[in-house]
Amino acid sequence: MTGARITVNGTDTPIAPATPHATVLDFLRGRGLTGTKEGCAEGECGACSVLVARPGVDKPTDWVAVNSCLVPAAALDGQEVITSEGLATVDRPGVPPSLHPVQEEMAVRGGSQCGYCTPGFVCSMAAEYYRPGRCAHAEPVDATGPAETDAEHGPNGFDLHSLSGNLCRCTGYRPIRDAAFAVGMPTDEDPLAQRREQSPPAPVATEYAREGSTFLRKNTLVDTLELLREQPDAVVVAGSTDWGVEVNIRSRRASCVVAIDRLPELRGLRVESDSIEIGAALTLTEIERRLDGGVPLLAELFPQFASRLIRNGATLGGNLGTGSPIGDSPPVLLALEASVVLADADGEREVPLAEYFTGYRQSVRRPGELIRAVRIPRPLSRVTAFHKIAKRRFDDISSVAIALALDIEDGIVRKARIGLGGVAATPIRALATETALEGEPWSAETVENAARVLRGEGTPMDDHRASALYRSAMLGQSLRKLHAQTTEAVSS
Repeated sequence: MTGARITVNGTDTPIAPATPHATVLDFLRGRGLTGTKEGCAEGECGACSVLVARPGVDKPTDWVAVNSCLVPAAALDGQEVITSEGLATVDRPGVPPSLHPVQEEMAVRGGSQCGYCTPGFVCSMAAEYYRPGRCAHAEPVDATGPAETDAEHGPNGFDLHSLSGNLCRCTGYRPIRDAAFAVGMPTDEDPLAQRREQSPPAPVATEYAREGSTFLRKNTLVDTLELLREQPDAVVVAGSTDWGVEVNIRSRRASCVVAIDRLPELRGLRVESDSIEIGAALTLTEIERRLDGGVPLLAELFPQFASRLIRNGATLGGNLGTGSPIGDSPPVLLALEASVVLADADGEREVPLAEYFTGYRQSVRRPGELIRAVRIPRPLSRVTAFHKIAKRRFDDISSVAIALALDIEDGIVRKARIGLGGVAATPIRALATETALEGEPWSAETVENAARVLRGEGTPMDDHRASALYRSAMLGQSLRKLHAQTTEAVSS
């Protein structure tokens, strides 16, 4: 079947003759939309970013920027995409030609030099431009530059972290930042702003087959699980932030790919008195905005997890499903004592995350089984921290990741939960350190003793990111850092 179609810049466009493994990037460039560029082919440079209409958090629709180099074109069947070419009004009948406000500011403030990365920056900036809740905090800027409220947020409410997945190698970031901090607010006549008030396209069932490969999307979880019973070796994708790299860099191909990102049963978020249940197919950005700081440890994780472009597609289910020992979410979820709800055609089961990983990129998940949700028990620990040790402040892979969650009452550690990543073949709980802390005073002496124990947790190794000795040292330092940060708050 080849009836899959995408609405691109307002035009209904067939996906054929693209193959099921072809990316949105290749699909767009094959139709002459060459503003979308390939820079890295693994979601790290943002030259390929485009806007997709997705279910909104504060409005019916959000314009979300994603890496088109990672997403299969077939995954956007029935969906709506805007490229850098579609932001301007140059080719719209009856509308005077003009640049989009983001494009205008990039031009007048010198934000483009060779121009290769510029369309990607423009699309990411446009997503932030249309973000509901963005509002001005100071007087409008003038041509001399922005009167910043801080280094990473402009007086117009623009969050520079929205550009954290976009790289520029020749212009320098100051004029790009100036352009970002200079854009105003969307007008009532802006068609893309108006579009936010209407619902996004509903998910459609997809069966797209060409050249021996098939891309499938079912309408319900029940149908999807039946499909996976029949084809247990099918590749399951949500945001494709991992699978897209495999396709591009390692030339992997699958005879059958099954998309689960739009299944309503995997996209819920429920906050109850005794637990918080997060759908496995909610993107990290959706979780972040819907929880709005309600789980402080997750709130610390999100800004350090890859980039905004990746978080707009990545899911907790996908991060756990890959089984990577250096994924950023497992240490946090281990510290939160989370469990995973696994579903197959025969029913569901709940598995504590501490028992989920069985080996390097291996887990208890059986063929045909999906992660339906992540469940976090309440009440939450009051003293928490997430420390990510990496070579870059943002958008990098962890050398070590440490998540800590403590209950401290009357100066005594009543409960300690510590999750670690990057120090073993799987994410692990620091059980010996937890024992060394529990029942002891939250004092420098206790912390020093526990830090020595923490240094011995896991089996860290030497690699190009860090030495085993450095990883061990960072484990101990993490506990000392938390004590230094919290002693005053706990004792007050």
